[in-house]
Amino acid sequence: MGNYKIITGNEACARAAIASGMRFFAGYPITPATEIAELCSELLPQVDGTYMQMEDELASIGAVIGASAAGKKAMTATSGPGFSLMQENLGWAYINEIPCVIVDVMRKGPSGGSSTLPAQADIMQTKWGTHGDYRSLVLTPASVEEIYHETIRAFNLAEKFRQPVILLYDAVLAHMSEKVLIPDDDELEIIDRARPASKNNYNPFNYADSSVQPLGHFGEGYNIHMSGLTHDETGFPVSNQNTTGLQILIHHLFDKIDDHYDKEIKKYEAYRCEDADVLVVSIGITSRSAKNAVKQAREMGIKAGLFRPITMWPFPHEDFSRINYHSKAIVTAEMNNGQLNQVVTEDIDRNQKLVMKNLYDGDQIRDIDILNSIIEANKYEKR
Repeated sequence: MGNYKIITGNEACARAAIASGMRFFAGYPITPATEIAELCSELLPQVDGTYMQMEDELASIGAVIGASAAGKKAMTATSGPGFSLMQENLGWAYINEIPCVIVDVMRKGPSGGSSTLPAQADIMQTKWGTHGDYRSLVLTPASVEEIYHETIRAFNLAEKFRQPVILLYDAVLAHMSEKVLIPDDDELEIIDRARPASKNNYNPFNYADSSVQPLGHFGEGYNIHMSGLTHDETGFPVSNQNTTGLQILIHHLFDKIDDHYDKEIKKYEAYRCEDADVLVVSIGITSRSAKNAVKQAREMGIKAGLFRPITMWPFPHEDFSRINYHSKAIVTAEMNNGQLNQVVTEDIDRNQKLVMKNLYDGDQIRDIDILNSIIEANKYEKR
């Protein structure tokens, strides 16, 4: 049955991580994510887990990767400046297929920016933050209750597909309080990582198909070799002259996500989109203002709808293209200078009007602001 609790977004994240089986947290205090670390420092010792206060964000993600490789579900939490510092080690986790969860609670930037003001400007960084070719998994909840469930989903995806998963939300959601139904443990669907059947002839990687090799843990007698270099199934580097071998790894990092995307990874909300002349695209806290604006537009006789990616990366391009096909105008609402707008541009045709409603002064976009953009977009006549 579960129990209702009034909790903040950051508390929901920490409690869901514990419920998911997270038993290692390493982090460095940073607004507006610090409460996650604080609560983990209190809760983890109660479940025989480990909390480590690190000297900076570089060390934090390094410790998380090491703990995961040794067999623990592991997480860190940060904001934009700290997430920037994690990128090199994050690339190492991608190439070695190390499961872990990184929470990025967005604030106004760039650089140190304004630590107490919300933003949604890390969207592109979560996809392209570290160099090279890889497929990022990024989840964008829009309520405190959704933070709870998407945190659990982040751990499940990380463990199943052996890679980092990023939970992305903003300072408003982090600090607002809402009533959340906390399920009982036996009601939760928790995925634990697959383990090798034998230590004999164990290879830590599998490139035969898009399946994921069970992960042998360091310190348990498995023959494991990992480095930041392009490698084969054994983990040892591939010669620069082996052009086929150099591509196999990259194909695998993409295929293991793409081949399972539609049934196991993709997630979005399509609210009143079936006949929408004007379609609003938004994520996180802004999508709540957008939904109110859509409701008000409908009361005025304007056919408006909301498309909200919950799995932000990979973006559900095919579904969005199908849903927006009959719309004459698209409105992107976001607290940045048009990052969602760039994504949406790929999926509309030249006969559709694209309107950007954005704000990046540290304030939250109001529903009336989005409603005015819907009204203006509705005047457009599709050619």
